[in-house]
Amino acid sequence: MPLTRTMEKLILVTNDDGIDAPGIKFLISFLRPLGRIVVVAPQTGMSGMGHAVTISTPLRIKQLASENGIDKYKTNGTPADCVKLALNQILDKKPDLIVSGINHGSNHSINILYSGTMAAAIEGAMQNIPAIGFSMFNYDTKLDFSFAGTYIKQICQNTLESGLPAGTCLNVNFPDNSSPKGIKICRQSIGFWDEGFEKRIDLHQKPYYWLKGEFIVPDQSSNTDDYALKNGYISIVPVTIDLTAHQNIESLKKTYNDI
Repeated sequence: MPLTRTMEKLILVTNDDGIDAPGIKFLISFLRPLGRIVVVAPQTGMSGMGHAVTISTPLRIKQLASENGIDKYKTNGTPADCVKLALNQILDKKPDLIVSGINHGSNHSINILYSGTMAAAIEGAMQNIPAIGFSMFNYDTKLDFSFAGTYIKQICQNTLESGLPAGTCLNVNFPDNSSPKGIKICRQSIGFWDEGFEKRIDLHQKPYYWLKGEFIVPDQSSNTDDYALKNGYISIVPVTIDLTAHQNIESLKKTYNDI
């Protein structure tokens, strides 16, 4: 199934909302002028899957009809699976860029840890491939994403030209505003979900549970993604695959020095 090499920039597109989601269709249309696009996306929605990979179920790939020269594939795997399958089974070389999204709903703050959209971008960073995850602070599946096109195209073009540091990808979130004030490069805000489970009873009188909660961000600093989005800006957070709390290493050495 390998695709032949071309001199064009090769862009791998994926998402976590599924191959038929409006967001990925808009994303493809924005990226068309930048190079050759190959789409490998989940066959169904995979929101909230984080960086899950499939190890107990056979993975399958189905090639779809090409649309205007764009090769498209769907798989029963997760977003991370999509990137792995693309790199190992579909493409004959590493792509110049991996782009994930556009997600319906934001992936700012700690939500990145749950995000399938960002898992695909992080998977790219793990392979030292420049990668970007795009999300929208809006859950309306009928939303017109057109206003984001100029920004997405420019961010991707900049990344194709300049690259990204090894092990780093970009987490880009758009505010719930069709006229963003601009872009802010910022840090991830620290937030948490105040959550619980709603207990219900099914027709067989057995209990089942729905997760519910409210996202809270106590961190009100003006250099965060949460602040940027709430004030009408597009947030760009550089994300690294190194999860080490470097600032704590020396204190931990002292704590464990005598053990």
